[in-house]
Amino acid sequence: MSVIWTEKYRPQTFSELAGQQDIVEKVEALVADSAMPHLMFAGPAGTGKTSLALIIARKLFGTEWRNNFLELNASDERGIDVVRVKVKDFARTRALGDVPFKLIYLDECDALTRDAQQALRRTMENYTSTCRFILSCNYSSKIIDPIHSRCAVFRFKPLPKADIIGIIERISKQENVPVDDLAKEALYEVSGGDSRRLINLMQSAASVAKKIDEETVFSLGSMAQPKEMRQALDKALAGDFTAARKTLLDVMLNRGLTGLDVIKQLQQEILKLDIDARKKMRLVEKCAEFEFRLVEGSDEFVQLEALLAAVCASKL
Repeated sequence: MSVIWTEKYRPQTFSELAGQQDIVEKVEALVADSAMPHLMFAGPAGTGKTSLALIIARKLFGTEWRNNFLELNASDERGIDVVRVKVKDFARTRALGDVPFKLIYLDECDALTRDAQQALRRTMENYTSTCRFILSCNYSSKIIDPIHSRCAVFRFKPLPKADIIGIIERISKQENVPVDDLAKEALYEVSGGDSRRLINLMQSAASVAKKIDEETVFSLGSMAQPKEMRQALDKALAGDFTAARKTLLDVMLNRGLTGLDVIKQLQQEILKLDIDARKKMRLVEKCAEFEFRLVEGSDEFVQLEALLAAVCASKL
C-alpha cells in the first residue's frame, strides 16, 4: 500500500467526477469556449473542487498542462506578496501551445487576507488576456464582492449517498477488500459526503483488517457508534443522570473523542428521537449553546455533564 489511494482514485476526466453532474456539464461547456471566464468553486472539503480544476487543465493543455498551470494553496501563502510576486510573474507570461491563456488555481482562497484579495482583484483584471483564475474556497462569503463579480461561481455539495456507495464498491472491487453492508453505512456516516475522507478511511481500514467492518470504520473515524450515543440519551431521557453520564464518558474516553465530537453526534441522535417535536428542538438548541461554550474554551467534561443534565431536566 505504498500508493496513496486519494491520488490513485482521483478523477481524471469530467465523466469520472462523482456527485457534481450539474456543475460538470456547465464547466465542460465553458472550457469548450475559448473565452472561458474566471471560475470560483465553493463548497465543503472533499467534494471535487481541486480534481475539477486539474481536469480542466488537462483538457485545455493536454500533455503541456503542468507548464501552463500554477497551483497555490492560499492557506499556506496568504499575504499580499504572494499575489504581487508569484501570481503576477506567472500571469504576465503567455501560455505554451494553442490555448491563449494560462491557468492559476488558488486553493482555499477564503484564507487570503483582505489586502491580498484586493491585489488579486486588480491582477485578475489586468492579466485577463494571458491568464484565467480558478478560485477554490469553503466559504464564499469570505471572498470580497469585486472578486465574486469577476467569476462564474459554482457551488459544490457533499456527495449524496448513492455516489458514496458507488465509490466504496468500486474501490472494494479493485483493491479486493470486502466491505459489508453495515460498514458501507458507517463509511457514509463518518465521511459526511467527503470523498477524500472516505477514501483515506477505507485505506486505513484495509491496512488493519482484511475485511472492513462497522467497528473498524467507527474506530478509525474517531466516532462513536450511533447506538452508543443513543444509549446515553435514552438513560438521560429516563431521568437516570448518573448512568447516562457514565455511559457517555466511557464512550468518550475509550474512543478518544473530544467534547465537540460528542456534541455533534448527540445532536444528530437527538433529531432521531421519538419525542415531542418542541422538546426535540429545545434539546437541539441546548446542543448549540454548549457547543459554543466549548469553542470558547470551557471545560468539556463539565459542559457535557451540563448538557446531559438539560436532557434529564427535559423529562420533568
